[in-house]
Amino acid sequence: MTSDAPDPSGSARVRRAWRLAAGVLVLALGFGAWGAWRALAPAPGDVRDRLEQSERLARRQQAQIEQLRQQVATLGRSDQISREANRDLQSSLAEREEEIAALRADVAFYERLVGSTAQRRGLNVHALKMQPQNETAWHFAATLTQNLNRGAVSVGQLTLQIEGTRGGRLRTLSWSDLRQQANAPGVPYSFKYFQQVEGDVYLPAGFVPARVTARLVPRRGAAVEQSFTWAEATRDVAPATAAR
Repeated sequence: MTSDAPDPSGSARVRRAWRLAAGVLVLALGFGAWGAWRALAPAPGDVRDRLEQSERLARRQQAQIEQLRQQVATLGRSDQISREANRDLQSSLAEREEEIAALRADVAFYERLVGSTAQRRGLNVHALKMQPQNETAWHFAATLTQNLNRGAVSVGQLTLQIEGTRGGRLRTLSWSDLRQQANAPGVPYSFKYFQQVEGDVYLPAGFVPARVTARLVPRRGAAVEQSFTWAEATRDVAPATAAR
């Protein structure tokens, strides 16, 4: 006779089998995760090597940057020195050209004065230049010449007279006015062929000069006068200064 009652021992075996299978599955999953982590995670030695490589690369790049900065600074300084040297050279050339032009003018002046074809002239004011010293004082330089009596010495005095306007009215300043001294003596000269005579004069405030006349009073003979416009006398002076 067959019994239909369940077998307790069979059910227990089935449960134990399921627990064992679950445990094996958990262990398998754990070992798989651990293996994947070991495979993907970098080794401690690799991390240190990478850090050291990065640091060495950073140091090399910084050294290259410093080297390039030094090269840029050196090139910039070289360019500045070249520019300064070029400016100095251009300035020197300009000065030499001015000296050459002045020497040529002097040679031409001497040839006209003492050359074999020079025109014979008596006592003469060859040139007159006025240079400002301050608001009222002016320095003058008069070039006196003569080649009519070769070997003879011209001796005398030079005075100036300046015509202009003040307060809208014409006015003429005598030598005593210009020197601010009553009965002021003239500037002496003594030469054979030429001489440059210099001195200072003073213009009153508000006076606008228009013409300057140089008067030569030789020890012997008649006086000589020669006039120059103020523009001629101040030709090498800045316009704003010459118009004082």
